[in-house]
Amino acid sequence: MPEEFNFASALLDRHIAEGRGGKMALWGPAGNLTYEQLYHVANQTGHALRALGLEPEQRVLLLLRDSPEFIATYLGAMKIGAVPVALNTFAHPSDYEFYLRNSQARLLVGEAEFLEPLSPLLRRTPSLRAVVSVRGEGIAGAHRLDQMVAVQPVELDPEPTHKDQPAYWVYTSGSTGESKAAVHLHRNTVFAIEPFLRHVVRMTPADISFSVARLFFSYGLANSFFMPLWAGAGVVLLPERPEPDKVLATIEQYRPTLLYSVPTAYGRMLRENLDRQKFASLRLCVSAGEALPAPIYHQWKEKTGLEIIDGVGSTEFGYIFLSNRPGQVIPGASGTVFPEHQFRLVNAAGKDAGPEEMGELWVAGPSIAAYYFRNHAATKKTFLGQWLSTGDQYERDAQGILTYQGRSDDLFKSGGIWVSPIQVESILLAHPAVAEASVVADRDEQGLEKPIAYVVLKSGVAADESTAEQLRAFTRERLAVFKCPKAFHFVAELPKTATGKIQRFKLRQRTPAGQAPPGQVS
Repeated sequence: MPEEFNFASALLDRHIAEGRGGKMALWGPAGNLTYEQLYHVANQTGHALRALGLEPEQRVLLLLRDSPEFIATYLGAMKIGAVPVALNTFAHPSDYEFYLRNSQARLLVGEAEFLEPLSPLLRRTPSLRAVVSVRGEGIAGAHRLDQMVAVQPVELDPEPTHKDQPAYWVYTSGSTGESKAAVHLHRNTVFAIEPFLRHVVRMTPADISFSVARLFFSYGLANSFFMPLWAGAGVVLLPERPEPDKVLATIEQYRPTLLYSVPTAYGRMLRENLDRQKFASLRLCVSAGEALPAPIYHQWKEKTGLEIIDGVGSTEFGYIFLSNRPGQVIPGASGTVFPEHQFRLVNAAGKDAGPEEMGELWVAGPSIAAYYFRNHAATKKTFLGQWLSTGDQYERDAQGILTYQGRSDDLFKSGGIWVSPIQVESILLAHPAVAEASVVADRDEQGLEKPIAYVVLKSGVAADESTAEQLRAFTRERLAVFKCPKAFHFVAELPKTATGKIQRFKLRQRTPAGQAPPGQVS
């Protein structure tokens, strides 16, 4: 890679130079664009951002749905050397205050309806120079993106960014607490996406990608943006919240060849009356974000005829680095690390774990983020020389297959023996009454840690002692006694991040030791 490298230019400009401008790039209810049209509007957006005073390495926040405006603004910002930062559109107002304060962003580009409730917050943010509104006026004093872009030139020379210059940030999802801004460089992402393209999806310009995971999520950013544009493929963008009915209708209408989702969303789709014929366009389904339970894999395969390729990545690494392979899926396992990357399993003694021994996964590769912005303590804890400490516990079998055991801070000892919540949850999900489950530790009246289960039941199943007893018997038949939940709390929903990860730390905070939530069975 040359010293001077601009990731936005590498993603888009070469397709125009090589004569692919007439190919469709973006599809969806918010509008369709060819590669040439996207090239023009991205360049115009870059000019518009620069006209507002945005300079290289300054941050611009994007509070946008999955749409052509998101892609064009992101590309335009990177092309002028600025740093786009996509924000979770489902976040709480207090989260936006943190993002604005932490990022010290100069500009905010947002949907009009998202901007209106934030008006008081934006007025008291001194670093913010301008607000740009999409699809409406938004707030007083906001610039209109469409009006600004329309008068700009369609050609834009890329800023001569250095390959080690910040290109974009992604905030972590907050599954373990407060978000952190992972700073990615212009050179990072090529090394993150190419192994997955090579070993798993083998994407070509004939493919059309559709991601249930949103663009503000690192996984969705690569699914719906970086990988398809790198490969010259097409993308379907769904602006609306990806409820199962919307997702299934989008698949039927736009006929994508690649579907990316998360376990929770696959599970929710399985509750619908699925018609196998409507999935005929798909050649591959991918899951990431959290471990895919084996029961969901088997049910999906039975109903659609399609494998789900489960993979593991992280915001800090840039994309998936560990995955099953098409035709070689081991349900319930994560697969193997791509040969382009290095990995270690580090046991409690700080040594390399042996076969069948649990250890924390460390990975190394050129795609790792440079650091967390303004978070030195977390940077030192996570970025260990060439290694990235993932905080995930794995076991490796004799064939080198890795199986997820849980977050390092989710594991607990029961009866003096380590318990993996993932293993217990997988058993519960195999029961026909269970839609979702999460297992955490709670202390009994003697102060000893014991597993308890929070369970979302399928429609029509009674949340009573009879159901709890069925689950007790089911787990006792399949697990060692010390792993079986000592209480079952039936809840309407599990706390999750906007990207679908279960927030176990919130479940641990929810219930005082030995007490069930009101109205629940324990």
